Order: sequence, then structure tokens, then C-alpha cells
Amino acid sequence: MILNKIIEEKKKELKNSKSSDSLQEVRKKVGDAENNRGFKKSLANDSINIIAEIKKASPSKGIIREDFNPVEIAKIYQDNGAVAISVLTDKNFFQGNIQYLNQIKKNVSLPLLRKDFIIDEYQLYEAKAFGADAVLLIAAILDKNQLSEYLGLSKEIGLENLVEVHSFKDLEKTMYCEAEIIGINNRDLQTFEVSLKTTFDLAKEIPGNKVIVSESGINTHVDILSLQKSGVNAFLIGEALMKEKDIGKKLKELISS
Repeated sequence: MILNKIIEEKKKELKNSKSSDSLQEVRKKVGDAENNRGFKKSLANDSINIIAEIKKASPSKGIIREDFNPVEIAKIYQDNGAVAISVLTDKNFFQGNIQYLNQIKKNVSLPLLRKDFIIDEYQLYEAKAFGADAVLLIAAILDKNQLSEYLGLSKEIGLENLVEVHSFKDLEKTMYCEAEIIGINNRDLQTFEVSLKTTFDLAKEIPGNKVIVSESGINTHVDILSLQKSGVNAFLIGEALMKEKDIGKKLKELISS
């Protein structure tokens, strides 16, 4: 299974990161980080809230965008109506880089989400030190204790969290840990198959006081309108934007066709 491979590689990557920059050193850098830009607040209005994603490649599609300049893409997203930016930082499977966060932070004013496979507290401090305002936590790869611990630590250091679910089991764990922003991933991380039905099914079980984000497989304005009717507050969209020659035009079409 691809997810298992990703986690095994992530463990190796973490070992290397810790040997070059210790947890203590990374924690010191957090004190110099900018104040949180308000990720949750950016998703809380009644318009179409798109978290536009910067993603060069994926395990299922390979290279998605050859002409890849993360800072320029971030500027286009900001200029064309995105409310936040998701930055994929995984190197081995998505050709991302945590340095993108810092580079983008200097050039746009939108909140930044670090999207990666978080399995260690080190990555939370690292995310904050490099400029993230929020971090993705995947319920499927964390137990209840880890999820609760990471939510608590994030709050302490000024990070917000988008907690991602794909099943009722994931959702039960997430609700137990009192996550405020719940992302429903329409992509099965084991098979990489995508269906918007996942959001329609799970959104029914989420209380109205939570912020719901639908992720993956959202390609049109019609998709967005149908998801909004199911109580979705925001939409994390990457591939549908990254594969387009004119990213700004596509983003505007998604917001209002």
C-alpha cells in the first residue's frame, strides 16, 4: 500500500532531519516565527472559500506541473480569490520542500497550510519555524492519543490544524479529540481512488459548529455548489488548478462560473 510506503520513508526522512537540526534547535526557531494569520477565520465566511494547493507531483499522477514556481503560483492564487494556500512539503512522493513555506510567506499575505504526513512533534515545530499557520493532521495515521497531543501542542505554539478524515472511523476519532476544522478527503489514501460521495456521506455526521473542508476530486463550480449544500465551508483544490495552463482563470471559474 502506498500510504505505508510513504510513512516508512517519512520515518527515514525525520531521522535525517533530526540529525542535522535537533528538536531543541527547531524549537528555538519557533520563537522568531510570525504570528498566526488566522487559517480558520479565513474559512468562516459565506462565500466560496478555496484553499488553493501548491503541488508539483503525486504518487498517482507523477509530475502534474512542469512549469513549477511555488512563489509565483502563490501570488496567482492570492490575486484570483483563494482564501488560503496549501503547500505540499513532502519531498519523496510529491516533490515538495518545506523551504517553500518560508519563500511563499514573504510574498503573500494569505494563511499557509503545511500539507505533509505528520507523525512526530518535530514536524509541528518545524512547520511553525518555516512559516506555516496551520498543519494537516491525517486521522488515519495517528491514534487518538497522538492526535490529541498534536492538537494540544499546535495550540501551544500558535498553529491551527486541519484534521483529515476519510471514513466514519476516522471521523469518530477526530470528534473525540474535539478538532475544530475537519477535512474530508475524497481520495482513499490506500487506493488513491476518488469520490465526492465521501464528503456527502461524512458531512451529515459533523455538527454545525465545526468547519468542514472537502478535499480532492473537486473540478468544477458545479461540484462546489453541490458540496456547499451538504454543509461544506471550504474546498481544498490542487490538481484541478495545477494542471491548468492559466491557473488564475481556472480559480476564478471555480469561484464563480
